[in-house]
Amino acid sequence: MESRDEAAVVVIGGMVLDVNATASSMAANPRTTVPGKVLYMLGGVGRNVAECMSKLGEKPFMISVVGYDLAGSFLLESWKYAGLSDEGIQRKQDIDTGVVCNVFDGKGELAAGIASAEAIEKFLTPQWIGNFKSKICSAPMLMLDANLSDSALLASCQLAVECRTPVWFEPVSVTKSKRIASIVRHVTFTSPNEDELIAMANVLSPGDKFSPIPRDNDTANLSIGSLFQMLKPAIWVLLHSGVRIVVATLGSHGVFLCFEATYGAKRHDHTRKASSSFSTKLYDSINLCCVSNSILSSRKTNRRSSYIAIHFPALPASVARLTGAGDCLVGATIASYCAGLDIMQSVAVGIAAAKGAVESELNVPADYELTKISGTIVCSFLSLMFCFRFCCFAHDFPCR
Repeated sequence: MESRDEAAVVVIGGMVLDVNATASSMAANPRTTVPGKVLYMLGGVGRNVAECMSKLGEKPFMISVVGYDLAGSFLLESWKYAGLSDEGIQRKQDIDTGVVCNVFDGKGELAAGIASAEAIEKFLTPQWIGNFKSKICSAPMLMLDANLSDSALLASCQLAVECRTPVWFEPVSVTKSKRIASIVRHVTFTSPNEDELIAMANVLSPGDKFSPIPRDNDTANLSIGSLFQMLKPAIWVLLHSGVRIVVATLGSHGVFLCFEATYGAKRHDHTRKASSSFSTKLYDSINLCCVSNSILSSRKTNRRSSYIAIHFPALPASVARLTGAGDCLVGATIASYCAGLDIMQSVAVGIAAAKGAVESELNVPADYELTKISGTIVCSFLSLMFCFRFCCFAHDFPCR
């Protein structure tokens, strides 16, 4: 077993160069060029999550692949400059580093994108991952992004189960989210958006029972209660399949945090690892302004199969770019949970981190200031106190 100061969250997933093109006008016209700007960004879901964690005091151990090309050099040099270990990052001459080209409209919404990330599936193999079993065994959590192949996902989960390390599955996209099918019984946490949630529920159910929520003016103005009723059956499928905690991201509608009452109220035992100065201050600051389980303690149930769904509103933000918000929400939630905060406090930190991400041109803001995070989280919890939906539901998911 590794020493306490070596125990770190393990992140297995993509390191990608993002080429982001943003039109100056409200829309990028087809079949022609329009004025705008093109930026090169450090990207990849796993890498973004890990970088966000590092800004909040964690020192995650990244397992990934890059090549000896310009994109790989750019990613790896920035990683090492941040003081993070590159021991788990495989680098070979025949690897083409993942590159994603994104085109955004004037509102910061993704208009189109092309991903070239085959190397992640090809070279991030069970054999490479197996080299770091001791890291996974000492980790407070293993975070997997769905860019991995089915065999790599399963091998990673088997190591985590053997080591009794909880697993967080980040779905990445609608298509790749379906890879949860072979590992769902090993997944502790997952963080789908609405469309990924529907896709995951369908692949875990016989037939395509669930339809995506249409994007029109009527659904855009849905109440939170109505939106929950529409997503509730799909959320139930994930929980019934073995996932302990579902963090369903809703864009401008915020987040639904759903879990079994007895499990979700538990804190992570953070005594397994040494905490950084920043994460210790974060823990103390959030506990001071947001008492642990303050909402959970207000409702009790003796029903054996009771679950809780809580709505966290999104916080007002001056949007610069929407990419990276979900990754920062996940990274901040994991970092906070592993620092010893409970799951609701941790999601509140995630909401604050997501606000910082959408207000930045970068996938992950250059820095997170503790005072800003704490102040934002106070606002988040005050909103939560008035806006959350607390539902106990049995196997048919009735909201009481």
